[in-house]
Amino acid sequence: MVTGAALFRACAEQELEGIVSKHSLAPYRSGRSRTWLKTKCFTESTFVVVGTDRDRKTGALMALLAHSDGLNYAGAAFITLSGDERKEFLAQVERLTTSWTALKSSRGTDVKWCEPSLTVRVKHLAGSKVLRHARVRGFAE
Repeated sequence: MVTGAALFRACAEQELEGIVSKHSLAPYRSGRSRTWLKTKCFTESTFVVVGTDRDRKTGALMALLAHSDGLNYAGAAFITLSGDERKEFLAQVERLTTSWTALKSSRGTDVKWCEPSLTVRVKHLAGSKVLRHARVRGFAE
């Protein structure tokens, strides 16, 4: 018999999004329920910062990111850095700000584009081509 922990490790190794489990005695019902649980697999990757924007719902500052090979847009990530590291990140983005548009984007008018030379580590949901549930963790070495 496979345990939940072993199944989760196997999903993480395959870079799948995660697993959905149900309380064994609960009936199958559609919709949200307290008897169902989604356990997500996260991974960490390196991306190039190409700009910043504000989240449409919360107004929180987000980094616009691209893959370093060819600068293909990867998505946005919340900037969850704190203290001096956050100040350094914002100062570097400000220093690299440019008037040209780094990528074709349907983003809003609050976008500040920057030269693609700042590389960051990003924690994000595994198993998706576009970044989901992403947040900047720090500068890449």
